Amino acid sequence: MIFDSEIYYLLAFFSSLIISFFLMPFIIHISKKHQLGAQSELRSSHSGIIPNLGGIPIAIAIILSSTLYGELDAVRVMTLCFILTFILGVLDDLTEIGAYKKLFIQIFISLILVFYGNLRIDSFHGVLGVYELPYFVSILFSVFVFIVITNGYNLIDGIDGLASGLGIIAATIFGFCAMYMNQYNIAVLAFSLTGALFGFLKYNYHPAKIFMGDTGSLLIGLIFSILAVNMIKYSIFDFNNVDHKNSGPLIAISFLAIPLFDSLRVFIIRIKRGDHPLRAGKDHIHHNLLGLGFDHKKTSYILYCFALIIILLTYILMLYNININYSIAILALISFLFLYIPFYKLRVKK
Repeated sequence: MIFDSEIYYLLAFFSSLIISFFLMPFIIHISKKHQLGAQSELRSSHSGIIPNLGGIPIAIAIILSSTLYGELDAVRVMTLCFILTFILGVLDDLTEIGAYKKLFIQIFISLILVFYGNLRIDSFHGVLGVYELPYFVSILFSVFVFIVITNGYNLIDGIDGLASGLGIIAATIFGFCAMYMNQYNIAVLAFSLTGALFGFLKYNYHPAKIFMGDTGSLLIGLIFSILAVNMIKYSIFDFNNVDHKNSGPLIAISFLAIPLFDSLRVFIIRIKRGDHPLRAGKDHIHHNLLGLGFDHKKTSYILYCFALIIILLTYILMLYNININYSIAILALISFLFLYIPFYKLRVKK
């Protein structure tokens, strides 16, 4: 591109922040006045009713900023999928769409991104010794990744500032990685997301006035799945005189470690108990930390710090050129230990 890309990254960030910040009070007012979108008691850690339509300003901010500053031909398919996911989220917040209907629509949106958005994971990059994937397998795996990340992020919107704070950390670093990889449109998308979440955090920080609901968390989860799939597909890093072109899976996992590993842990626990793995509940890491006596602020800070530690650890593993399978195993082991200990202590306490 001829123009200075960094200026447009800043414009995308600040435009998204301003739209989100100034629209949020209006949505809070309308939600309370008409009693719209009360946070579900099955997943919320609050006893009172808090609106959960904060995703509306977030979605408007992201869609407008990424479309305005991105290249229209390149972002057209993604924008369509954002709008479809936004509609799905609004309907789910207002009418509670069934889990299987929601899953079917998410699969449909994922297939659009795979076939028309050129977002298909065609290689494992050596994870488990696998490199190139057969065409049909790559389609199935790509859809699986979209669904897992989208819903994994959706499940952490349960306490004040958690989903927005973790989102800011991940989106910011995804943005800088996209800048390094010279992927203009992906960087614009990531920084648009960062700005929208900063604007939202002012109202979501403890004591929260609003949650993002499925309207926001499903869309943000979809955006993170796009950023992750793009990272896995195209990652090109070269530092410490070592080519890290196959490090995409490791980087994507590290940026989204908490929602990914916590969702997997919860699914395993629920299946062992005979519960429905997709049903909302209060068995996530933030619920466990609250149960141990930490308040909302401390719980969010603990999880922010752990997310940053995992990212720093990933950088160290790459710096010393540790095998990608060993690196992923180390991240998984540390994450599961961290996520399981509060659950175990809470069981002992009870």
